[in-house]
Amino acid sequence: MINAYAAKEAGGELSPYQYDPGKLQPREVEIEVMYCGLCHSDVSIIDDEWGMSDYPVVPGHEVVGRVGQVGEQVSHLQEGQLVGLGWHSAYCNHCHSCNSGNQNLCGEATFTIVGHHGGFADKVRAEAEAVIPIPDSIDPSKAGPLFCAGITVFNPLVQFDIKPNSQVGVIGIGGLGHLALQFLNAWGCEVTALTSSDSKRDEALELGAHHTINSRDEDAVGEAAGRFDVILSTVNAKLDWNLYLSTLKPQGRLHFVGATTDPLDINVFQLILGQRQVSGSPVGSPDTITQMLEFAARHKIEPQVEMFPMSKVNDAIAHLKKGDARYRVVLEAGK
Repeated sequence: MINAYAAKEAGGELSPYQYDPGKLQPREVEIEVMYCGLCHSDVSIIDDEWGMSDYPVVPGHEVVGRVGQVGEQVSHLQEGQLVGLGWHSAYCNHCHSCNSGNQNLCGEATFTIVGHHGGFADKVRAEAEAVIPIPDSIDPSKAGPLFCAGITVFNPLVQFDIKPNSQVGVIGIGGLGHLALQFLNAWGCEVTALTSSDSKRDEALELGAHHTINSRDEDAVGEAAGRFDVILSTVNAKLDWNLYLSTLKPQGRLHFVGATTDPLDINVFQLILGQRQVSGSPVGSPDTITQMLEFAARHKIEPQVEMFPMSKVNDAIAHLKKGDARYRVVLEAGK
């Protein structure tokens, strides 16, 4: 039996929950959970904000632990190995996306916390292709958020061939943004943090930003006209996107990794006349996650985390919902 914490209904508190995962399948791995990050996406699934939740929901898609069991067809992972599991727990392995190394775009992929029980538990199972070894030099207690927030902000660097000398603006210095600053700085970019929080401006500079702009000051944002090659939006708020488009150079890119649900109000002439682009991306493929972990280890990039015992998961969720997390919350299993 696996001991977990689950929400039984939309918006419900999490309570102890046991389930029998059945026989370990040939391509599966069972992970003994050590730590699991708490992400805004977990809260969205608990509350069914996206209309895709399947109750009972066992959240947790930033899993760190050691391999407890491996299926008979798994050869690249061993018992006792430190590994992580992110947003996907399985891929179809036969579609064009999977065959081209873009498993993160697989239309039949299994989400770790939708129709599948996640990592707010003592154990979690996933297909071996989705389970990624963690370099020894990465602190396991801080590794979890790299499997969601970290890969989400790293993936565009690879997918869109962002140059090391690019001028990049990051909107929002939170769970995603504070990691984006670190990755972009290490990548070699000149980084500007756009934040509405005065308390985060000095911190943004410490995290890797070279400049800051008050995102609530439209004049200050407007003064950056034609400055950026890329703007990375990590927020889920509705902003004046045409103002931000004006800060892009010709052929610049406004890229979304924050899941804003409001329609985008875009002046198409700004796109046409400047040959600008608007895009978005999800988490990365297993290969890109591996690259991200190696890059993070080499450059000593890690999330700033606040630790909670797994038994206090509802307190952790309340802390996150109040917006008090600086910047990621991690649950420690067995406590």
